[in-house]
Amino acid sequence: MIAIQPAEPPDSPSTVQSSTVQSSTVQSEALFERAKRVTPGGVNSPVRAFKSVGGVPRFMASAAGAYLTDADGTRYIDHIGSWGPMILGHNHPAIREAIVAAAQDGTSFGAPGWREVELAELVCKVTGAQKVRFVNSGTEATMSALRLARGFTGRKYTLKFRGNYHGHADALLVEAGSGLMTNADTLGAAAPSSAGVPDEYARLTLVAEYNDPAALDALMAERGHEIAAVIFEPVVGNAGVLLPTPQFLLALDRVRTRGTLLIADEVMTGFRLSASGACGLLQIRPDLVCWGKIIGGGLPVGAYGGRAEIMDYVSPQGPVYQAGTLSGNPLAMSAGLATLQALQADPELYERLKVYTARLAQGLQEAADTAGVTVCINSIGSMLTVFFQAGPVSNYTQAARSDTAAFAVWFQGLLRRGVYWAPSQYESIFISGAHGEAELQATLQAAREAFADVAEANA
Repeated sequence: MIAIQPAEPPDSPSTVQSSTVQSSTVQSEALFERAKRVTPGGVNSPVRAFKSVGGVPRFMASAAGAYLTDADGTRYIDHIGSWGPMILGHNHPAIREAIVAAAQDGTSFGAPGWREVELAELVCKVTGAQKVRFVNSGTEATMSALRLARGFTGRKYTLKFRGNYHGHADALLVEAGSGLMTNADTLGAAAPSSAGVPDEYARLTLVAEYNDPAALDALMAERGHEIAAVIFEPVVGNAGVLLPTPQFLLALDRVRTRGTLLIADEVMTGFRLSASGACGLLQIRPDLVCWGKIIGGGLPVGAYGGRAEIMDYVSPQGPVYQAGTLSGNPLAMSAGLATLQALQADPELYERLKVYTARLAQGLQEAADTAGVTVCINSIGSMLTVFFQAGPVSNYTQAARSDTAAFAVWFQGLLRRGVYWAPSQYESIFISGAHGEAELQATLQAAREAFADVAEANA
């Protein structure tokens, strides 16, 4: 068994930059120039490039607890948590020690190992899934789950929702054109949202508006007999945080009356919003679930699972092929085990994260109101987005009305003051168990000053 220890406390947050201090970015600038010569855009994932907020991306050197330290030695209160995995905080002792212990036995076997069995058993116990298959990323998980749904149902079409991101597989990089069409032949039609995605792939993916139960019912009535699966985020994170309405959840459940499978993409929300994920919190009963991020404790991992009769269609037991050289990697499995065991050992963590995030949301709203800046804040559990608009925001179309220029000013204001926020208006932030009162108050103080920057820019 792995001994569960609290996260190591960082140094005093008194080093958070004040509004009068301009930290050096010399090393980040130099690294960015070098990176651009050998890597597209200088980054290995697009949002890291700061393209929508301007300025130089910070190249990080280390992380501990609720903090990141960049190559120039500047320390930031981190609100990204590696885009979700670090629910216990960065460099948590139990996870680090588990990885080190696993590495003593080797880094990859190309054969089954005991850790993947234990992690699969734990995932099934906590989530209610009957069988699980491990892969190496969230994209692999969703791609594999959709292939499985097609193989199981014998149908070729799938349906997704605008603003729901399910990884970069070709069939999922699509978005709605002008919304749902009245012509039944093109109802739910979508177009590629990336170069390199053939129209033929996009035509196999239908698109509906998130939180529009009437549109979903209409599409299913016309084309449900063709649709293998509906894939959705129980809580959306990549259009900013969007919360499902009760009516929409009921419409999702109704898709199964057409013989269509329901796939919950919990790559972001799995084990974050509750021990059993968003599905457990919202009482959703999907046929298949996809996981990532927290399930690997910060190491590259993904998984999909669900009903045994469906999962048994996966090779080598069934006819749906899916494989991976590093699937079930012992280091990733050990990090995932340590993380889930730590969460089980501290069941009150979810309530603490919820309370912290609610206080952060309230403080941010008050700071914006004081500065005369209009915002709408969506939050649930330990996820939060500040939309620079009046709101409400419940779908992609509404989220797209946000003032991205105002957000960029606010983001840069936070960054100058030592607060690292998601560098896009359309992302969630993630709170960890390492965030405490000092980090909350320092963040809110920086936010007050950054909102004042926005008000001055608008004036």
